[in-house]
Amino acid sequence: MRLSAGTDVVPARRLWLAVLLGNLALGASLQALPALVVRRFDGGPVLVGFAVGMAFAATALCRPIAGYFADSGQARVTVFVGGLLAAVGGVGQLAAPDPALLLVARFLMGAGDAALFSGSLPWVLAGTPADRRGRVASWFGLSIWTGIAIGPVLATVLQYWFGDNAVWIAVIALGCAAALPVLNTPGQPSPAERASGGWRALVPRGVALPGTVLWLASYGYGTVGALAVLFLRQSHHGGDGVPLTVFAAGYVLVRVVGGRWIDRYGGEVVASTSLLVELAGLALVAASVNLLTTLAGLALAGMGVALVYPSTVTITFKRAGLLRAGASVGAMTSCWDIGIMVAGPLGGVLAAGVNYRFAFAFAAVLTGAAALLGRWMMTRPAVAVS
Repeated sequence: MRLSAGTDVVPARRLWLAVLLGNLALGASLQALPALVVRRFDGGPVLVGFAVGMAFAATALCRPIAGYFADSGQARVTVFVGGLLAAVGGVGQLAAPDPALLLVARFLMGAGDAALFSGSLPWVLAGTPADRRGRVASWFGLSIWTGIAIGPVLATVLQYWFGDNAVWIAVIALGCAAALPVLNTPGQPSPAERASGGWRALVPRGVALPGTVLWLASYGYGTVGALAVLFLRQSHHGGDGVPLTVFAAGYVLVRVVGGRWIDRYGGEVVASTSLLVELAGLALVAASVNLLTTLAGLALAGMGVALVYPSTVTITFKRAGLLRAGASVGAMTSCWDIGIMVAGPLGGVLAAGVNYRFAFAFAAVLTGAAALLGRWMMTRPAVAVS
């Protein structure tokens, strides 16, 4: 897919591939991380939660900065550095002798993921007509979720046949491979206009309301990412190799089928409806009585999460415009990361202090709050800015 933006051509397929490879590495690491923490450090859900959350703390901090560099015409360098950081994070996780260095490695991997996505998506969307940005954002987001869906499967296969270390070697290789697609890609042209300095260059106006919705919605995904494997291992004595893949499969299905809904019905409508589906899925997981209902709830939650991000990005573009496209996407995606970052350690504490079902029920409550805020947002339409 190549998108024309005036006389400039956006290398959308190569950027999609770079983000896919980076998220294959991230997805594989999420599957292998609980076993590493338990085996090497004798840790439990709290340390796993903090390790998962550390990567998303890094993405939350680094995405607006990566977006700012993309707005300044440095998207190619940003994406290249992102792949290398993901690889370095993989090396750190393979070799970490203690939990502190493991957390540092997770931070580097998160910073790499931030640079890959926040350098790529603004470049693509800036070259996309306004009436197609919803479906293009949805299509491009599949690069993340295809990686998240296949990464855990890859990790499970490698663990079974070659052992745990093989997973981390694959993570390192995938990070390096993520940097390669942009090596011979023409650099993004510098914009004719530049955004003003100050903190508004990193967090443009129009981000706060949809960003809050996204933050609350992402807490549910963070709970799934941090706790689903351990929950199935404890409650159902099996099936712990598939929960992230089931969740991501529901996500990818709706992304493929529903990408056009955002442009047709509007981001506000799609976001608020999707949040109700996510709420139902998380509630089903919390109330599940067997493996089948747990997996059904995870799939439903994935279907609900699927269109929340591209919907809120579309809403933000209406409010912030395209001059700060990179910063807007970076700040919005940071809201997503913050929710996941909080969900990791807080979900681990709730699971250890009460139980896993309570942790998922709490995530469902926050998703319900996001749905209410999304409905209220529908009463406050923004004037579109091109």
